[in-house]
Amino acid sequence: MPSSAPMSTQTSAPAGAEHIGFALALVAAAALPPLLAYNQTPAATLYNQLLALAGWGLALLLSRRHSPGWLAGLTSPAALALALLLIAPLTSVAWRALPLSLGLGATAVIGAGLAVLVVAQGLSRESRQLAAEAFCWGLLATGLATVAICIVQVFAPGLADGNVIARSGVVGSAVSNLRQPNHLASLMMWSSIAAVFLTEKRGWRLALAPLLGLFVFTVVLSASRTGYLGVAMLALWGLVDRKLSRAARLSLLATPLMLGACWWLMSMWSAESGHAFRGASRLAEGAGSPARLAILRDAWGLIAANPMLGVGWGEFNFAWSLTPFPTRPVAFFDHTHNIVAQLAVELGLPWAGAVLGLLGWALWQAWRGAVAAADDAPLRRAALMLVLTIGLHSLLEYPLWYAYFLLPACFALGLALPADERKSPATAGPSPWPVIGSLLIAGCAFAVWDYHRIVVIYAPSEDAAPLTERITTGQRSLLFGHQADYAAATSMSPGPYALAAAQRTAFSLVDARLLMHWSRSLEATGDVEGARYLADRLREFRNVTGETWFAACADAASGPAMPQCRPASGVIDWRTLR
Repeated sequence: MPSSAPMSTQTSAPAGAEHIGFALALVAAAALPPLLAYNQTPAATLYNQLLALAGWGLALLLSRRHSPGWLAGLTSPAALALALLLIAPLTSVAWRALPLSLGLGATAVIGAGLAVLVVAQGLSRESRQLAAEAFCWGLLATGLATVAICIVQVFAPGLADGNVIARSGVVGSAVSNLRQPNHLASLMMWSSIAAVFLTEKRGWRLALAPLLGLFVFTVVLSASRTGYLGVAMLALWGLVDRKLSRAARLSLLATPLMLGACWWLMSMWSAESGHAFRGASRLAEGAGSPARLAILRDAWGLIAANPMLGVGWGEFNFAWSLTPFPTRPVAFFDHTHNIVAQLAVELGLPWAGAVLGLLGWALWQAWRGAVAAADDAPLRRAALMLVLTIGLHSLLEYPLWYAYFLLPACFALGLALPADERKSPATAGPSPWPVIGSLLIAGCAFAVWDYHRIVVIYAPSEDAAPLTERITTGQRSLLFGHQADYAAATSMSPGPYALAAAQRTAFSLVDARLLMHWSRSLEATGDVEGARYLADRLREFRNVTGETWFAACADAASGPAMPQCRPASGVIDWRTLR
């Protein structure tokens, strides 16, 4: 018996160095990805996502001694939901037509999310407190740094160099280094929740109101209507959570007032200075988005046509773009902007229903646990709020398709769902996290190298090889070959080679230029009816590129009309165009 005590202590209490290493990895994983501005064409946030995967890979690598209950977490509803999603991309690669490069990328991100979730859920009580605090410090740090970035983007845009601070592509609006106002707003919500948790835990309650004021001000700079809903969620948290201190509740309840005051101040500044303030124009547009509602309507049409098996993971863009929708929104969408509709249209109702049901069950468990929690109530409730805010965003956008949101969300959900602590470390089995973490880090390093095959296509150096050679090399990319295919489809002469490239890259994003060149390649290979059908879809988008192309149909002096001037004789099943 005397010899068992030291062994138990050694197993349950990680060494000080491992504590520090694990905590620092969590801080870095939460803080650094949203702050990276450097990017290379054509993927603006690819390096942010790779940094997120590498950062969480490092956290997994250092989590072996912190997660003794990981094996039990594999059977939790949340883990089962992610496991069902994990196999979806590869099924589309194997039995549908999804390019391997797209399938591998999705599988890696979802698999990393599953690992992060199970690690967080299996943390011991001591390690959970350590992890939650480190995680929130990372969110708070990235939030404060982002506030400074956004102030530069709005008030001193000339200082944004694109490498340290991203240039805002939206006049009068902050976009952060993630380059999207809605992503900025969700990041501010997470930073606000982290501030509540840390100030409550540390007793720094007077610091909370100024921190929330900064984050709400940045939401106003983003002009994100999703962010305004997030602020309402913060106020609702302050209203219903009676375990928060009085100062914290009052600060949260004051956030709508902060929002109104910041909006008024920005309007006054805009009027006095003559500078644009996008918040005013966004408010004039109203709360809804006709284009988003239209895409949901069209998605329902695809669900009704493919209720059991869906159109296939990653194939919504392909199916929607090539299905007749005369009243479609004119923008090119690669996502329904609603997680429920997206899963239903791509996986089918049974598969999507199972995933959503398991996630709903997990949220119910987290809610019940947060309500009943005693000692770790602040941790559980803050973690649940992190999940709920990004869940709200997921009903209006698709943040969870980005690694820098999915992985922190999975970690937060794991913190809100403690594993069955009756499982002893001795029965948990050897930890797989060092291997998985190492693979993630190595995979990210490979992805950076692999991506440079694509960069040289779109941003060649002075001594670059000819375009054809660069495209051929890029098409051999394991992870990004579909982006080289776009260049092949739109720059090569119409024919079989360009046609095959168009069919592959269309799973990433269909746009007017691709539809036009794709139609020409179908014409060149003898499929005139298919060429006309794609031209009909291009007309539906009412795009300037398409209108310029079709202008030749009305110009008799330009010679014989191209076949695309006449509509197709019937509807072609989009599956036959893959």
